[in-house]
Amino acid sequence: MGKSLLVAYGLWSVGGPLGLHHIYLGRDSHALLWMLTLGGFGMGWMWDFWKIPGIVYRYNSQENNQENKNIVDKNIEPPASPIRFMGQVATGIYFGIVAAIGLSSLSSFYVVALPLAVALGVHLVASVGEQTSDLKNTLIAAFLTSPIFYGRAISTIPISLTASITAQKHRKYRQQHRTHENLSLRLYRIGLAYLAFTGPLAFSALLNTSRTVNYVAGSIGTMLEWLSIFPSISSMVERILLLPYRVWGMVLGVGTFRDQYFKEWEKIYEFVSIFQNEKEELACKVLGIHPKSTIDEISRKYRDLVKIWHPDHNLQNVKEAEERFLEIQAAYETLVRLRKSKTK
Repeated sequence: MGKSLLVAYGLWSVGGPLGLHHIYLGRDSHALLWMLTLGGFGMGWMWDFWKIPGIVYRYNSQENNQENKNIVDKNIEPPASPIRFMGQVATGIYFGIVAAIGLSSLSSFYVVALPLAVALGVHLVASVGEQTSDLKNTLIAAFLTSPIFYGRAISTIPISLTASITAQKHRKYRQQHRTHENLSLRLYRIGLAYLAFTGPLAFSALLNTSRTVNYVAGSIGTMLEWLSIFPSISSMVERILLLPYRVWGMVLGVGTFRDQYFKEWEKIYEFVSIFQNEKEELACKVLGIHPKSTIDEISRKYRDLVKIWHPDHNLQNVKEAEERFLEIQAAYETLVRLRKSKTK
């Protein structure tokens, strides 16, 4: 039975972040991914608006045996996708952080629970749509990488990168086309996977709030420090992290929640704000300007320092000049971005 484009868009608008349109279109892995990440951290759900017509078309074409009939017989390797790869890395890191929140008290966390969670997150993204990957090889890559970074807060990043590269290397089309399973059975499987993911997280967040908040704040701090060498990416991550709190303040008003539970979680947003302030102070020191300098003053100082430290003007000490030049650029970009965000 064919699928209706109108119904798909209706489900997208009503329950898109929960993957309802993907359940309708028989894409259970995609639906589960959206449930666990709230629509691919919001961005994937919005991107689906343009992708739905193509998904519906492919579904109906396969139903009528008009398209992709011999993909498996020809054993064609799916094309590499940078977007899928970035999604695998991000989801692997996300699964690792969630596992750390709910399962870090386990003695075998860093050698069993963490690599398992990261690998499953990577494999879930690899299994979206008509593609999949070799779960065994992805797990092996994650478990071999985990001991190298044992006990380090940043360990989720290299584990996810290694697992994602392995998953991309072993990408393939599914060996079976869509099966017409009962909807209730499909929902049962998705529900079990969802509970397995959210159960430990909910337990830790509700019954061990302070410890959970401190761990999340520490993980965010480590990630932002690592991303500070990429100012644009760091800025985007900071805005995403602060967005829920700002929406909360706009809708309900600052200070609406007085309960201690909500104040604990508010510490995470305070932590990100403090991190921004520390970056601003450091950037001011690098440029040698006052913290209250205007954008024009920052730009003038930046131009003066660039003339002094440009590598072309320091041929006798190129290495030091390059390091100083990059440091000045990063400080300038940070200050301009923070000044513009404050004027909005």
